[in-house]
Amino acid sequence: MHVTYWLEHAWLDTFVEPGVAVDVTDGRITAVRKDVTAPPPGAEVLRGLTLPGLANAHSHAFHRALRSTVQVGSGTFWTWREVMYGVASRLTPDMYFDLARAVYAEMALAGVSAVGEFHYLHHAPGGTAYAEPNTMGEALIAAAADAGIRITLLDTAYLASGFGTPPTRHQQRFSDGTADAWAERASLLKDSDHARIGAAIHSVRAVPADQLATVAAWAQTRMAPLHVHLSEQTAENDACLATHGCTPTRLLADHGVLGPRTTGVHNTHLTDEDIALLGGTSTGTCMCPTTERDLADGIGPATRLQKAGSTLSLGSDSHAVIDLLEEARAMELNERLRSRTRGHWTAASLLRAASADGHEALGWRDAGRIEAGAPADLTTIALDSVRTAGPLPRLGAETAVFAASACDVRHTIVAGRHIVRDGVHTSIPDVPGAMAKAITAVYK
Repeated sequence: MHVTYWLEHAWLDTFVEPGVAVDVTDGRITAVRKDVTAPPPGAEVLRGLTLPGLANAHSHAFHRALRSTVQVGSGTFWTWREVMYGVASRLTPDMYFDLARAVYAEMALAGVSAVGEFHYLHHAPGGTAYAEPNTMGEALIAAAADAGIRITLLDTAYLASGFGTPPTRHQQRFSDGTADAWAERASLLKDSDHARIGAAIHSVRAVPADQLATVAAWAQTRMAPLHVHLSEQTAENDACLATHGCTPTRLLADHGVLGPRTTGVHNTHLTDEDIALLGGTSTGTCMCPTTERDLADGIGPATRLQKAGSTLSLGSDSHAVIDLLEEARAMELNERLRSRTRGHWTAASLLRAASADGHEALGWRDAGRIEAGAPADLTTIALDSVRTAGPLPRLGAETAVFAASACDVRHTIVAGRHIVRDGVHTSIPDVPGAMAKAITAVYK
């Protein structure tokens, strides 16, 4: 199938160009033509600023059911976690599919074309395996297909509740018992056109040190992405030091986990040596600013990590909001608050973190760019909304990052197919209704 899109304005990695024609055949871009002042005959017109599709590099789909519910009262990450476990204990495969389908549709409405799902809800309550061992993971893959976006299922090893302690009652459905058993189950999952299979280590407290290498080797053998929650909380660092005499980053390094296909999620509370280890091994960093501020995690050293050699990506994590433009904006604004200086990243750098570098972290290495050979994944932002009207179009990147929101996304195209048209999901027209129904079912 061939289609031509005419982009009124397009961000082509560095600059905003007016009048760009993008030819697409069988879901891939075959040509990008600049200085096309009017739509070619038969072309689909995308008015506004078109970016590459955005990559949400860190998601826990079921956390969407916590939105607003966890804003009552006060507490810490650890008290929030207990509420989260309650939601996790209620989910069936059908409920999870319905919820994830709505969550991924919300992402599509926000311009997201690919998601990294950090998936550890593997088994039935109590830890009993389903007849099909990957029923929950397959539900997520099917949900992404229905919502029209790509998914990297980061199948997660989660074997312990802490250093030397077995899973709690709620965590039993997360655990395969051993890393070898995890690897056996995860190996049954297969890539497809819209889905890639990766791996994750939940955290150094959830996978015993002597089993870290098993997970790393599984990912290495398959050349698959490997993600890990890293130093999100100081309590994790303190417990790791007490048990192993080193930081979580050093522990991962000593067991062969770090490397260019590995991404540390959060990387909040790091030592100078940790930063050097992550940068020196080209281990990536996924920042999740809206969740990190919601859970009072702290502000990670993103600028220092990037300067050390760690590529930055972005995720909405617990989905307190789903807005990759806000994640990009928040990363810069957090750094301004910390440093009391402005302009740590250009708008182009922040958009790259939300697109090409996020896709790279998820194993979609040719995505996130508007260029020949890339998947035809696009998102178009209105430049005439109450938030975005006024600035010159050549400042479109700055407008997208520092003024626009998910509400300004007009079109999302994945593999050359319109998933969101004029702000409406083409296959799930009532996303709010689907979301409300799915979340109501969780709390029944």
